[in-house]
Amino acid sequence: MKKRILSLVSVMMLISMVLVACAPAAAPTEAAKPADTAAPADAAAKPADTAAPADAAAKPADTAAPADAAAKPADAAAATTAPTARPDASTSKEIILATTTSTRDSGLLDVLLPAFEKASGYTVKMVAVGTGQALTMGKEGNADVLLVHAPASEKEYMTGGFGKERLLVMHNDFIIVGPKADPAKIKGAASTADAYKAIAESKSTFVSRGDDSGTNKAELTLWKSAKITPEGDWYLKTGQGMGDTLRIASEKAGYTFTDRATYLSMKDTLDLEILYEGDKALLNIYHVITVNPDKWPKINYAGGKAFADWMVAADTQKMIAEFGKEKYGQALFIADAGKAEDAVK
Repeated sequence: MKKRILSLVSVMMLISMVLVACAPAAAPTEAAKPADTAAPADAAAKPADTAAPADAAAKPADTAAPADAAAKPADAAAATTAPTARPDASTSKEIILATTTSTRDSGLLDVLLPAFEKASGYTVKMVAVGTGQALTMGKEGNADVLLVHAPASEKEYMTGGFGKERLLVMHNDFIIVGPKADPAKIKGAASTADAYKAIAESKSTFVSRGDDSGTNKAELTLWKSAKITPEGDWYLKTGQGMGDTLRIASEKAGYTFTDRATYLSMKDTLDLEILYEGDKALLNIYHVITVNPDKWPKINYAGGKAFADWMVAADTQKMIAEFGKEKYGQALFIADAGKAEDAVK
């Protein structure tokens, strides 16, 4: 009997030990509840569902305040080509001068502009482009005064009411330069037209500015007068100013059409010689033009007029007449203020 009781007690103890041993194993399933209910996960998911922080962060992107603000300067920058974009400069002490590259490349403006600034109290922002682009700047109210050399285009500009005053300043001449070997044999040509015909017939390399500048306009007029349409592998367009075009012609041992002043100022760096000159058709006449304030009230007309008047004043004309003599042994420009245009020669 005692043995049975002991066996029964042993069995009960084993059962309770098993139950105790099983209890911890069941506990984790209870503890797994957080994973089932996923309170933390729900809480973490909540911001994504309600997107409160994300919405708050997205708001600036939706309203795009910073982006709009950033876009505004870009819009304004894009509009700088439009006349209305220019701030009111009517009382400014700075003027914008749009000029041909030849007045810069020859070094003339390096002498004239500091003298004008000292005499007038104005500062000059020079934009050296082709005459076509300079006239466009004037048409759009993006310059106060122009110094250009394409008389036919200038007259159209004035007829359109874009210019207020147009004053004769100076002239020099165009020349045709090329390699010493002169493969087209233009040196003894009877006229510019004959020189052009020789170049075209021999298909000798000719380097054109091709930039709608005053020089380019004059060159194309002369091709037209020779009844030639320049095209083909021999005719190259640089789209560059006079200085760069001369350098390219020199590198390619080609001919080019240039103003004398720029050529003489660069002569020592080029393998090019003057091969044709002296034709009356090669005159290169410069005018100063003020932009019309009736078209563009925000321009600095007073400053532009001060510059124009200064360019034709006696002291300035003397500076122009002397420029280049010391360095090149000859004047690079001939002063013409006060002359009739048909008297220039």
